[in-house]
Amino acid sequence: MHGDGDNHRAGVAVIRLIVTGGGLGLLPRAPGTWGSLGALPLTWVLHGLGGIWLVVLATGVIFAVGVWATSVYLGGGQDDPSEVVIDEIAGQMIALWPLSWGLTVAVVDPWLFPWPGWVGAFVMFRFFDIVKPPPINWLDRPGSWGVMLDDVAAGAIAAIVVLIAAGVAHGGI
Repeated sequence: MHGDGDNHRAGVAVIRLIVTGGGLGLLPRAPGTWGSLGALPLTWVLHGLGGIWLVVLATGVIFAVGVWATSVYLGGGQDDPSEVVIDEIAGQMIALWPLSWGLTVAVVDPWLFPWPGWVGAFVMFRFFDIVKPPPINWLDRPGSWGVMLDDVAAGAIAAIVVLIAAGVAHGGI
């Protein structure tokens, strides 16, 4: 039988696993980039299994769990530790929404996830996440909501750029 100390340690380990994106945030150098990279195969699998609707649902769940787990992980601390990458995962998934949406609407092979789309989404998300121009930097505040919302905004702006680029590339704009 385990004592309360064992349960607490197990709970802390689960929270750490969540906020670090399964340990991606613990990899050396550029943990945010590792978290973003981890979102790519995750989004591809979700898209393949259920199209844009499953991707959007999973993004919402990841965001909600991220707010909660980051709040617990930060405890009394308010800064955004580099190992916390659940926010990058959610933001990167949002940046991939136009690709998933376009493929779902086009009714193509659900496992198709062409490289120009995901590479563009990755590059744009990382750019906006690192540079944090307004309005992204307005959301970069202490606490779990600030940790999560600036990456959601970076993902949304990256998604808009990806959508415009797709429109230009496919003759829609």
